[in-house]
Amino acid sequence: MDKKAYLAAVARLNDAAAAYYKNDSPIMDDFEYDNLYREVQEFERAHPSAIASNSPTQRVGDSILEDFSKATHLSRMWSLEDVFDALELQSWIERITKQAQQPLSFVCDPKFDGVSLNLIYKNGALAQAITRGNGTIGEDVTQNARTIESIPLTIPHQETLEIRGEVVMFKDGFESLNQKRLANNLTPFANPRNAAAGSLRQLDSTITRERELHFFAWGVGQNSLAEQSLFAQLKQLETWGFTQPPHRALCENHESILAFYEQILKERPNYPMMLDGMVIKLDNLTLQQQLGYTAKSPRFACAFKFPAQQKRAQLLSVSLQVGRTGVITPVANISPIELEGATIARATLHNFDEIKRLGLLQNDYVSVIRSGDVIPKIVHVYADDRDGTQTPIPMPTHCPVCGKELLIEEILIKCQNLTCAARKEASLIHFVSKAALNIDGLGAKVIKQLFAKGLVQHFADLFRLTATELLTLEGFKDKKAQNLLNSLERTRGCELWRFIAALGIEHIGQKAALDLAETFGLEFYHASIEELIAIDGFGQEMAHSLHSFCAVNQKEILELLTIIKPLAPLPKSMHAAFANKTFVITGTLSAPRNYFARLIRDNGGKVSSSVSAKTDYLLAGQNAGSKLANAQSLGIAIIDEHTFHYLLRNS
Repeated sequence: MDKKAYLAAVARLNDAAAAYYKNDSPIMDDFEYDNLYREVQEFERAHPSAIASNSPTQRVGDSILEDFSKATHLSRMWSLEDVFDALELQSWIERITKQAQQPLSFVCDPKFDGVSLNLIYKNGALAQAITRGNGTIGEDVTQNARTIESIPLTIPHQETLEIRGEVVMFKDGFESLNQKRLANNLTPFANPRNAAAGSLRQLDSTITRERELHFFAWGVGQNSLAEQSLFAQLKQLETWGFTQPPHRALCENHESILAFYEQILKERPNYPMMLDGMVIKLDNLTLQQQLGYTAKSPRFACAFKFPAQQKRAQLLSVSLQVGRTGVITPVANISPIELEGATIARATLHNFDEIKRLGLLQNDYVSVIRSGDVIPKIVHVYADDRDGTQTPIPMPTHCPVCGKELLIEEILIKCQNLTCAARKEASLIHFVSKAALNIDGLGAKVIKQLFAKGLVQHFADLFRLTATELLTLEGFKDKKAQNLLNSLERTRGCELWRFIAALGIEHIGQKAALDLAETFGLEFYHASIEELIAIDGFGQEMAHSLHSFCAVNQKEILELLTIIKPLAPLPKSMHAAFANKTFVITGTLSAPRNYFARLIRDNGGKVSSSVSAKTDYLLAGQNAGSKLANAQSLGIAIIDEHTFHYLLRNS
């Protein structure tokens, strides 16, 4: 075999693989494929420098990894806002249509229950594959991704490009895998998603290849593609060898989206993979950027979830959980059921008012759903099926952990003991979670061990841990202990908003933490209630909660600031007309207000929701209303969009 015949053989093998794995229509029998594959291997052994990057032999990793390294996405990956019914969908469409101020079209895809993966191509070749992780940093699983037949190793595009998609395991593959595991006395996977995630994270890539994973592209990240239509971009990916989902549609309005949703819902049982809804994205990429993002999600996309499926179970007992704010939450322990591919043995009851509303008694038979396909929830009690063994569920009067008397506060029941072990432990778990400091290797299980041994009682104790102490924990050896210490060290210099979110202040989530970081920087804990309320989206409850928390815990906040040294966000540039100036935005503008707010903050300015003597500029569009009148009465500079952009260009 010469070089020309070798390349022709590689092309034939790739065509055969595509026909078998993607189109389910084989064009070559196994005997012919295996013989040709061996000929390719022989050529490559004799000419290692001539191995083609898209050769099927390159789909198998040549070494077993000790661990996965972390890798950074070129552009952030986001989670999606969920909508659950037609009315919520209509509200979402109306909201972004109002912001965009023009007719819109939407790309609709089935939402696969799988694992998100980001592929980075450079010079036309697959260079890296990274799991979603926290959206910014994930695990480098390139060696395993190369074994997935539906991921092209090369594409006809030379510039750097991120392609995002979902890795799934088909239902029949899942059943076959579990049968093999049971035959080998191994624990079966709970559902196809868990199986796909576990298969993608195998340290031995030959195991990943055996699991028959599939990749479906649903978007791009960083790119230099000419198309300004998401639908056109996805069509381009199809021509490069990426598998399209069984259905995809470009819809023009609420009615056509609903019709497509009903079609997918009807055909859901026939899909080869698990679905949990439909993803809806704005097609116009320029408008996507103008609409922007919240702290968690893009404003231009949402997930329209399928109705939750229900199953019957029996209530065995009710446990009480104590959260980090002291709220007592009743949790139902039920007879185990299989629901949406998972084994469910617990369900939320929210509060004791919910128990009263349901008329729930001990030993009742109930109907359980997975709310949003995630949180199990009791929705119905079969009162007619009672057999006399049912008894009332008593409301607690004392904390189940510390024994202190509880505060009964309308719907909520709270433990007010700040030293309650459950509150402290829950706060620590939140502190290190993905939504907060995201300390790798420090999950709830490890925190519980550290807390039980008395090694960590306060946030600052985490940063005083030693390798010797960690080695006393179950499952810890030298390397794992050192990795955790390294993770704690990497926390120093984290983004300030993460630090604020980690404190676990009631009513202060990621978006509020980001606003605080951008508005006040490292002095956030000094902000007055009046200054806090001036932040767009902050109400009295949020402002009082933050102000009270910082007043009570200022000593601990200062200690943590000294240890962690979080970094406040810096403006991208400091234009003279914007630096430290306060803007108020009002009226109808050519783009959403958040678009202008982002430009102001990126150039050193601040944005407030109300006009006051401290306001420097009022950016006014059409129908400006009372804010315009207030600004005029205070003699504040009033500018329109044209002037705003002039200042931006020339200051």
